[in-house]
Amino acid sequence: MTDSVIPHASEADAIAGSASGRMAGRIVGSDIFYSFRRSKMTMVAAAVTLLFFLLAIFAPLLAVQNPFDPAQLQLMNSRISPLWTADGQSPFLLGTDEQGRDVFSAILYGLRISLTVGVLGMLFAGTLGIVLGLIAGYVGGAVDGLIMRVADVQLTFPAILIALLVNGVVKSVLGNRLDAMGTLGVLVLAIGLSFWVQYARTVRGSVMVEKNKDYVAAAQLIGLPAPVIMLRHVLPNAMGPILVIATINLALAVITEATLSFLGSGMPDTMPSLGTLIRIGNNYLFAGEWWIVAFPGIALAGLILAINLLGDWLRDALNPKLR
Repeated sequence: MTDSVIPHASEADAIAGSASGRMAGRIVGSDIFYSFRRSKMTMVAAAVTLLFFLLAIFAPLLAVQNPFDPAQLQLMNSRISPLWTADGQSPFLLGTDEQGRDVFSAILYGLRISLTVGVLGMLFAGTLGIVLGLIAGYVGGAVDGLIMRVADVQLTFPAILIALLVNGVVKSVLGNRLDAMGTLGVLVLAIGLSFWVQYARTVRGSVMVEKNKDYVAAAQLIGLPAPVIMLRHVLPNAMGPILVIATINLALAVITEATLSFLGSGMPDTMPSLGTLIRIGNNYLFAGEWWIVAFPGIALAGLILAINLLGDWLRDALNPKLR
């Protein structure tokens, strides 16, 4: 009995290994991976984006202090200039702000907040937009008209105004009951409700093309329910444009969060994102403490630029007319 089981297990492992090897081979040999290898700018952008995510993930290990913990802050260390200047002090590589926070540590933790809000906001917007786009395109009729008219009305307003409106309404309702994590959730909600329209319109257009094809009619003929047809058969054909929109919207979500925080409607000073750090540092720009605003601004600009470059490359790589 044992001798008959072992060959089956090893055979299953071999099949699984060969399947994963074939999948890896298809990825490496694909046109997208070839386009990625040919573009040095895209490879640098991907490396920079990955670096920012790693810095955010491992912030507690890399930071010299926790800038969110008041017990670790000392006002005696406030407004220290960067380490390479005449008045610099170790271990404050990029200097400190007015509360004695190490700017480098604050950037690491602020990057974590900004990316968390950006990724969650992008996922929420994508989920909402994809679901509404599938329903509008597949069901059609009055449902399609209602969803698209709401989308058209929202497109008449800039996304930042929608985010400010949602953020202001929620905060006015909840008042002082919002803590830092609650504020983060409100930002995710505001950003998600600001950027769902692009997903919905793109998915709706793809669904309206795909639902008239033979494979959809065959799926309907064998009795598959509409949600299964939409998610398993129709949605995969729209994933290319969705990935491009998601990449670009990630950068837009981070910018929107930074803008809201800069305007005072985002993360509090006790749990600052990159936008909050820029707002705080802006108050000391003309007092000579330029590093308080300069380094968070450079980090935000570098992150947005890298993500946008990836989005531009992905748009061209997934466009069959440009291959």
